[in-house]
Amino acid sequence: MIRRIGIALLAPVLALLFAIAVASIALLLVDVNPLEAYSLMWDFGTTSTSAASIINRAIPLYVSAVAVAIGFKMGLFNIGVEGQYLIAALFAAWIGSTFSVWGPLHIAIILLIAITVGAIWAGIAGLLKVTRGVNEVVSTIMLNYIGFAVIGYILGELIIGGDSLIQSTDPLPDSAMIPGLNWIFTALGFTEPRGVELQGFLVIAIVVGVIYHLLVWKTRFGFDLRASGMNPGAARMSGVNPKRMVLYTMLISGGIAGLVGMSTMLGRLGAFTQDFPRQYGFTGIAVALLGRNNAVGMALGALLFGFMDRSALILDLNSIPKEIVQIIQGVVVLAVVIAYELVNRWVKTREIKAASDATASAAHAAEEVTA
Repeated sequence: MIRRIGIALLAPVLALLFAIAVASIALLLVDVNPLEAYSLMWDFGTTSTSAASIINRAIPLYVSAVAVAIGFKMGLFNIGVEGQYLIAALFAAWIGSTFSVWGPLHIAIILLIAITVGAIWAGIAGLLKVTRGVNEVVSTIMLNYIGFAVIGYILGELIIGGDSLIQSTDPLPDSAMIPGLNWIFTALGFTEPRGVELQGFLVIAIVVGVIYHLLVWKTRFGFDLRASGMNPGAARMSGVNPKRMVLYTMLISGGIAGLVGMSTMLGRLGAFTQDFPRQYGFTGIAVALLGRNNAVGMALGALLFGFMDRSALILDLNSIPKEIVQIIQGVVVLAVVIAYELVNRWVKTREIKAASDATASAAHAAEEVTA
């Protein structure tokens, strides 16, 4: 068990070390001591305030990674999470602002709206694939741009009106806002964060991760999902309907994607605005790759990206190029793919050698018995 965990961690650790080495060279080229820069990042990123900010940044990245990972498990590349979560957030804010009910019920309705809209938008790509054979990469990319245009039209013309300068839906009632979790820090004996509220959506993100793990590894659907991804032909021969699996997978992936923007909307903004946070969908792909589609691995990857984003602030304040963080993130994504391939080849070589040695030992023992 410990050996398997060590092998699983080897690739991302190697990728991170390689990225740090590349970033160190970049820092030396601009006459900055890498140890000084990394020390500043660590000291700033480990305060209670930074911890809350890092987790807040990691939450949407984690949910986005889970949405991507559910597709990866079947060999599908849902690159449309960006458009799915933005259009889901728009409709959830638009409808959620029109009524007010008991808090938990209000939140549940908004989340259900977001899940439904995200699933429908991703389901279009799934439907195109199973009925017309359209590659999901192409369709989800195009649906992103269509979604951006739809958002602009609905927000600018139907919700706000063409002459208004306020590019936002109506504010959500207080009943729709998820309470913060800063009390956790004081309960654990840490200093309470200042100016930052740990978002209560963290609990829902954890539930999403648990459901993802159980769905993929503990259910018949998850078995069919993984079997279809590893060997579609064999899965089809065992009775799995590939078209149905594609459609179901895209619907589930889109439904999870619809939740990506909820932590920001229900924890901080309280509305959908023209400058609603973006790029969570594309960064989520990197987090899913870094975490190897594992629920815990993706959580660690999201926290790492959140830590680097937060630490970029202290670099900027100390006249150190904050782009160093982007270099680390970019190199990690590229290096992790190579590292996984190298580790897989190393593991296979060891397994083949072990099998060869075992066969040789068995043959030698058989010869001794015969003699």
